Amino acid sequence: MKKIINDPAQYTDDMLKGIYRAHSDQVGYVNNDLRCYCTKKKVPGKVSIITGGGTGHLPLFLGYVGENLLDGCAVGSVFQSPSAEQIFEISKEVNNGGGILYLYGNYTGDIMNFDMAAEMCDLEDIKTASIVGADDVNSNADPVARRGVAGIFFMYKCAGAKAAQMGTLDEVLAAAQKAKDNTRTVGFALTPCVIPEVGHSNFTLGENEMAMGMGIHGEPGVWNGPIKTADELAAESLDTLLKDMPLASGDEVALLINGLGATSIEELYILSNSVSQQLEDKGISIYRTFVGEFATSMEMMGASISIMKVDSETKAMLDMPVSTPFYCQK
Repeated sequence: MKKIINDPAQYTDDMLKGIYRAHSDQVGYVNNDLRCYCTKKKVPGKVSIITGGGTGHLPLFLGYVGENLLDGCAVGSVFQSPSAEQIFEISKEVNNGGGILYLYGNYTGDIMNFDMAAEMCDLEDIKTASIVGADDVNSNADPVARRGVAGIFFMYKCAGAKAAQMGTLDEVLAAAQKAKDNTRTVGFALTPCVIPEVGHSNFTLGENEMAMGMGIHGEPGVWNGPIKTADELAAESLDTLLKDMPLASGDEVALLINGLGATSIEELYILSNSVSQQLEDKGISIYRTFVGEFATSMEMMGASISIMKVDSETKAMLDMPVSTPFYCQK
């Protein structure tokens, strides 16, 4: 294992200490718990949005806490869920009086703990609503059972924009739901990653082998086989995406090309070009393209492709400027 660390058992807390030292003007923590990550900028009356999940996916999850996006994030250890108590403490801290939306990925531990936190908030008369990202098409034929991956970025953007416009809790939830309903993702891995506390790769792939549909925690995909070209990966991914969410010629989408942690930006733009050309060949226009790392898996090499069908409302939400220590958009 080659990593720039001290004690593997302190990986998450050492990372958080570094973030707080570097960005103390924007974020902090509450209840003397480094893993209760909160914005320092509060807006009275605004709906607060809280997310959470395991370490290892930056900028997901905590990287989207900031202006016009999220208000807090409960941080778990690498690939592990945060606790209900941490979510509850964050809820009390960032509550602005407009209610709280819990917006997080579709994973069993996270669901259980966010549900428990919602019950704790109810006892304190703090109103909450919940929604999970579930955009990974290859993870399950049933949309309800799908994993939440990079497409949750679009949910963050739309919900955050509506909250910044002082929408009600129901309106912020509806904005997140609209983004969810219109978003799909397909991903693929070229290499595994190493969890610091474990010290070795969480799965194996051959020298010239890749995995289509591999999850961001190393969950099995739909096939392992020889590495394909960017054009071939774009074609297979779009075939899967468009079968699940049919788009017609003349429709418009936002496109997200996401690196999983160790894929060069150059390669992501090669993939982006392939996807964009093939969408255009189908008569589907691209309103806005996002390329970079939005939801990673430690140092896994690979990428994911997300599309969201857009209209005038969601375009305006995507265009809203945002600023966090990890992501800025003017």
